[in-house]
Amino acid sequence: MAVAEYVLTTDEHPSAEQVLTRVTKRWPYLSRATVYNTLNLFVREGLLRQLVLAEGNVVFDPKLERHHHFIDDATGRIEDVHWDAVKVGDAQLDGYSVREYMVVLRGRKVRRPTVTAKQPTAKQTVKSPPPSASASSVRRETKKSKEQGRT
Repeated sequence: MAVAEYVLTTDEHPSAEQVLTRVTKRWPYLSRATVYNTLNLFVREGLLRQLVLAEGNVVFDPKLERHHHFIDDATGRIEDVHWDAVKVGDAQLDGYSVREYMVVLRGRKVRRPTVTAKQPTAKQTVKSPPPSASASSVRRETKKSKEQGRT
């Protein structure tokens, strides 16, 4: 039950070892064999998809509807890509019967530039008084600037 609770609801694409690590935090008595057997049962019953997205790296995907995958080179994170986001023609190969296909995209997630505060315009620029200016001279300059703005 613990394996199902995690692996059937996750947004991740965990390997069997990652499932074992995650599940044994809560259920430390759970064996490696139980985790592997449960994952294989879920795959056979169509509750999970077993994917080999890189050589020697088997992961499990609870999302059964058609979709593609993006693997971030920097983090190794696997993200789902909506089926319609990638344009691929029908796979028709002479001498083959294609059961299914998916595209695995690899690259780096681009960080969007952060929105910075609007820079003040020339009229909005506030001049700092020189370090040697006294408080009274700053008040006089401020008063003088305001009076000039009214005329």
